[in-house]
Amino acid sequence: MRSRYTAFVDHDVEHLLRTWHPSTRPATLELDPDTRWRGLEIVDHEAGGLFDPEGIVEFRAHHRDGVQHERSRFARVDGRWTYVDGSVTR
Repeated sequence: MRSRYTAFVDHDVEHLLRTWHPSTRPATLELDPDTRWRGLEIVDHEAGGLFDPEGIVEFRAHHRDGVQHERSRFARVDGRWTYVDGSVTR
């Protein structure tokens, strides 16, 4: 989760696509160059431990214009965590 947040901060599209689950990964990804991220707050998590195949992370990603509050699902692929999908909380 933290590496993906850092990739958003750095506009590292390659890392975001590489860490996206193959079943939900988009062909391309465009990031808003004007978004200025200001911090990541992990609110909660379920599973996602050393031997778990899946996990959920709830977070708030703060940016200049507000906050993105999301519960994201992750799954291991070849031993690495990948982002599956998420639901935005308002």
